[in-house]
Amino acid sequence: MPAGMPPQMPPGMQGGLPPAGPSPEVFQRIEMNQKLVAKDPKLAGVWVQLGNDYFDTRQQQKAIDAYGKALALNPNNPDVLTDQGVMYRDTGRFDEAIANFEKASKVDPNHVQSAYNLGVVWANDKHDPAKAAAAFNKVISIAPTSPQAGEARRALADLAKGSKG
Repeated sequence: MPAGMPPQMPPGMQGGLPPAGPSPEVFQRIEMNQKLVAKDPKLAGVWVQLGNDYFDTRQQQKAIDAYGKALALNPNNPDVLTDQGVMYRDTGRFDEAIANFEKASKVDPNHVQSAYNLGVVWANDKHDPAKAAAAFNKVISIAPTSPQAGEARRALADLAKGSKG
């Protein structure tokens, strides 16, 4: 599921391994789901799957658009808001990414990935260490044993080093 991918990873990189590339089944599923939503554009789950497949195949604008269609039908899905936010970040639309992550956090105050992603954008793209630290501390408070909390602790240490040097 795309919402689980930390946004600071380069596209397709997980665990330090080079990307294997999408399977042919992904492209077949995209084609099939495009036909389904052409016949019935109110299939929110199909729009989400299309967004996820576009996300996985690094088709950022198509993912943003598909997630937008899903959100038009179900505006309070924190996972979809977060995934669309990651795609906004990938396209350099940082303010839109922040807006998505903040909305996801309002919809679900315990949504760890949106809080973590918010910290990443504040730290790496907007260069606001205070807002980044607030987001990372929220991650640690809502899910102290999560993988995101471990990443947030490392990010806070990096922020602390940056303010000293």
